[in-house]
Amino acid sequence: MLRLLLLFFIGMSFSLFSQTKVSGVVKDADGYTVPFANVVFENSSEGTTTNENGFFSLESPRRHKTIVVSFMGYVSQKIHLNTSTALNLKIVLEEDAAKLDEVVVYSGKTSKKNNPAIDILRKIWDKKHENGIHKFDQYQYNKYEKLQIDINTIDSAFMKSGLFKNMDFVFDRLDTSTVNGKAFLPFFINEAYSKIYGDNVLKKEKEVLEGNKNSGFSENQSLIAKVKDIYKEYNVYDNYLKFFDKAFTSPLSRTGIDVYNYVLRDSAFIDGKWCYNILYYPRRKSELTFKGDFWVNDSTWAIKKINLTTTKDINVNFVRSIYIDQEFDVLNDSVFVLKRDYFMADLSLIENESAQGINGKRTSLYANYVFNVPKERDFYNPRTEAEEIKTYIKSEEFWESKRIEPLSKSEAGIYKMMDTLETIPRFRTYKKIGESLTTGAYRIKGFEFGPLLSVIGYNEAEKLRIRIGGRTYFGQNDPWRLSGFVAYGFGDDKFKYGISGKILIEPKNRLIIFGENRRDVEQTGAKLTNSDYVVGRNLASSSLFSIGRNHRLTNIQLTAVGIDIEPLKNLRFRITGSFRTMKSATEAFNIDYKVMKDGVFTGEIKSDIRQPEIETAVIYSPGQKTSGIGVDRLIVNEQRFPIFYFSYGYGLKDMLQGDFEYTKLQFFYSQPLNIGGLGRFRSTLELGTTLDPVPLSLLDPIPGNQTIMSTFTTFSQLDYYEFVTDTYISLHLQHDFGGRIFSRIPGWRKLNLREVFGFRAVYGTVSNENRELNASNVPYIAPEDIYWEWSAGIGNIFKFLRVDANFRGNYRELPGARNFGVTILLGFYF
Repeated sequence: MLRLLLLFFIGMSFSLFSQTKVSGVVKDADGYTVPFANVVFENSSEGTTTNENGFFSLESPRRHKTIVVSFMGYVSQKIHLNTSTALNLKIVLEEDAAKLDEVVVYSGKTSKKNNPAIDILRKIWDKKHENGIHKFDQYQYNKYEKLQIDINTIDSAFMKSGLFKNMDFVFDRLDTSTVNGKAFLPFFINEAYSKIYGDNVLKKEKEVLEGNKNSGFSENQSLIAKVKDIYKEYNVYDNYLKFFDKAFTSPLSRTGIDVYNYVLRDSAFIDGKWCYNILYYPRRKSELTFKGDFWVNDSTWAIKKINLTTTKDINVNFVRSIYIDQEFDVLNDSVFVLKRDYFMADLSLIENESAQGINGKRTSLYANYVFNVPKERDFYNPRTEAEEIKTYIKSEEFWESKRIEPLSKSEAGIYKMMDTLETIPRFRTYKKIGESLTTGAYRIKGFEFGPLLSVIGYNEAEKLRIRIGGRTYFGQNDPWRLSGFVAYGFGDDKFKYGISGKILIEPKNRLIIFGENRRDVEQTGAKLTNSDYVVGRNLASSSLFSIGRNHRLTNIQLTAVGIDIEPLKNLRFRITGSFRTMKSATEAFNIDYKVMKDGVFTGEIKSDIRQPEIETAVIYSPGQKTSGIGVDRLIVNEQRFPIFYFSYGYGLKDMLQGDFEYTKLQFFYSQPLNIGGLGRFRSTLELGTTLDPVPLSLLDPIPGNQTIMSTFTTFSQLDYYEFVTDTYISLHLQHDFGGRIFSRIPGWRKLNLREVFGFRAVYGTVSNENRELNASNVPYIAPEDIYWEWSAGIGNIFKFLRVDANFRGNYRELPGARNFGVTILLGFYF
């Protein structure tokens, strides 16, 4: 979403010229609007339906002289067009007395029994796997895609604002949306031409990108990838259509009869095929559903046309509406294949329909279907991103030959306009501001300062802390990168620092060599598994606010080098050699341990640790999508793929004066799930063990949370080091119902709140040998009775705040136990 907001600040425009354009409202003789009436250009298949308020907007690249407006039970109207542009028409339909007896008027909920529309729906379910490309062993086709982004709801106040000073010439070419009637300014377009190959036997599909072209952001493939991921493809036959990390129930879903009303409205020949027209609309408000209609063939039960529009009360942040229109073509007299897919989302920070927002529009066109041409299994191996980026530069002759439909004058003009804007200093300033807002850093040539939000921090060891950091940045595909920071604590009067570097040696297998050195204050009891090797700092030791005393902090000096390789997509192997020294950062906390020889206490107690370690790790993230071919890559589909992490660590004694020899095993598994219309579920499982005796600083404290922020994989009601283990298993479960419960409570529906429930549990032990080593002021308590806690939260407060009430399940008798607490989570989520 933040990257779309960037586009809001730098938006530009061009008008959309069409040969025929009409808009207006359809009413009956009593002045009531007629929703879902058909409006088509005479003797053509180009048409639309009126929305719930009777409004329509329709345009065509061809010249038409007449539109036909019809609705069952009314006399059809033919409207002659004197000019190519006829806006704000007012059309009145008269009742057709001869057909009144045939008309069944539906209002409210329709019956699930003896409903011919639902009978047809069941036939669609039975045949959906026998239609289209699923009928064949193999398939291939060409796909041309246009992605366009506009600023919408342009009014005179916006045009007169200082935002477009020295650029106000763009308003000479405003245009009006055919979907919602809003004035808009297009400022970004991306074209892509691909060939799709699939094998239904092997269950494989591959998209070969042959060309990609865009206006204004050619150097930012990450932005393009993010936008494409938001507007990813879907199949209307699926039970759920997933957009903006939400699962909308499809009107063709097997669960559709529980959330939709269906009405058999009409029947007619379409392209020589007899089809039924079915109208659908939601049974309840505030659910992730659509309204609209579809045409279905009476013999194959395949969809010929379908349109979907969200209602105004959907519980999705920043999304005012979604509109989808699909058209299917008939091949060989019986095979229905997708011909055209149009998707538009109206996004805005403010719900008010009069506020400015963003239109995101994707038009996909499909042609040249070929079936039953087999390919070898290896053919379906994915291409590298480096191979695809080579396709970004193509001649204009290439695009003229590959576009299934030509660009409009407006779309073609965006390229030239963006080139002009890049020469205007004010526009370049907007881009700089937008980059800082979206990245959290300030970028100058060759360097990026940030993160800006980590400049100020506080903890009991350092008190007030000031930090300045950054990294080299010449472009998103840099083959090497240096990062670093300098910090100063006013409480301990000490400077801290960190520097890291990494270089991409071999792009094909992503062989990376990395190294780092840092001296800092950390809360080592804030997490169990650490899968990062980048200079960083956890929230627990830099939070401005904490609950209770946050004094169990450690001074750490760490040096590490290693290699990282990805021989298969999303499968990484890493080897790291590290050396760290640790000692307490506060007088109220010590990590002392007894020095043992042959299992016997020598009488010496040490308060610091020197420890070299070698760690090997395997990280597997199936389904993860990334953008970029440099040493750093952007994850496109964050929080939508599972992660498996396994590490084997070996501590070295005597080498570099190391204090302990040990073996450490850790496993981490995270799984997000979008459970249809029931919301989003997230789970994490962590296991680990240290097989040899080690002191407190090398054990595994169960991660507590003494901040006011809700942090997944931590225990909200535990203090740091409240439980200490050498063997543990930890489970975290969280489910966001997305407002499904609150939407059924009278008076709560309009608040668009979301309910979130969580459960956390951990079992752990600590050996007698480890207890024998302990000389610290931290008592070793292990959760051998399975510590657990649960939480209930209300999310989407003001669209960015979640408040969680956290309850401790057991171990309530421990001194200072926090049995109840409140934490918050801030963020912008759809």
